[in-house]
Amino acid sequence: MAKQRVLSGVQPTGNLHLGNYLGAIRNWVEGQSEYENFLFIADLHAITVPHDPAVLATNTYTLAALYLACGLDLNYSTIFVQSHVCAHSELTWLLNCITPLNWLEDMIQFKEKAVKQGENVNTGLLDYPVLMAADILLYQADKVPVGEDQKQHLELTRDIAARFNYQFARKHPVLKLPEALIRKEGARVMSLTDGTRKMSKSDPSELSRINLLDTPEQITQKIKRCKTDQIRGLTFDDPERPECNNLLTLYLLLSGKTKAQVAAECQDMGWGQFKPLLTETAIAALKPIQQRYHAIMNDQGYLDAVLRSGREKAAAIANDTLSKVKVALGYSLPV
Repeated sequence: MAKQRVLSGVQPTGNLHLGNYLGAIRNWVEGQSEYENFLFIADLHAITVPHDPAVLATNTYTLAALYLACGLDLNYSTIFVQSHVCAHSELTWLLNCITPLNWLEDMIQFKEKAVKQGENVNTGLLDYPVLMAADILLYQADKVPVGEDQKQHLELTRDIAARFNYQFARKHPVLKLPEALIRKEGARVMSLTDGTRKMSKSDPSELSRINLLDTPEQITQKIKRCKTDQIRGLTFDDPERPECNNLLTLYLLLSGKTKAQVAAECQDMGWGQFKPLLTETAIAALKPIQQRYHAIMNDQGYLDAVLRSGREKAAAIANDTLSKVKVALGYSLPV
């Protein structure tokens, strides 16, 4: 039996950090052999908010290399750049013309981001859920990994696909309705400056997170300055000590030890003893990822070949779907 196809896109904005890795990427890598995976760098989505053109391409290649360095296997995963497959943009326009405007205006994320951006709201911010639908529907994805903030977008994708099939392909449906993929929940890694908030690349403070490409010196400095308390003896799950629980959890995940082992090891420690231990463990855990990343980035020919192969494989599937959509809409195809 053929494996189910999974599609996921990641924007090339900001730096991947330990929260991304321990909360999601590590689980993706461990479970990738179960599916046929298509993972794209969502550079078209990256410009719905102000961006720096000088770093967009660089960030795109950095993200692709990091995913390979974290363990994505090309035997199971196809990696490509969204803007390299023109069908994404073309299908978006076609789907725009059957998507009611009020569906987009009702999207929660649009309402929230529009308030933040004020007069700078662009059409792309309103319309990107249709681009997201096109991303998914082009590849006839069976499943799409989603978090709580993306469930509404997946439902919109299903609504658009159902509307298209009903209006233009009732006898022979063209677009597959995808299902949500709820992966095994990864670790919930919190900010180094506030143990009650998730580690986030959008946090303005670099001290709030450890990025996957941070140097040993940067990691040392961030852990040295991270928020702690005045209590000696470190314990898990104390609601009055969120930072203590977060730092112990980081040590547990990065060291590979069990919760019981960490609890016993650290129960009598003070922060002056624990922080160097966490620092050493974090540096050691990230070292192989960083070494693989630098090797990949130093072999531009290899990375180009990976993305070229990914584009060719993705484009073959995407263009086939696009052609079927256009025929259903009444377009003549080039001969």
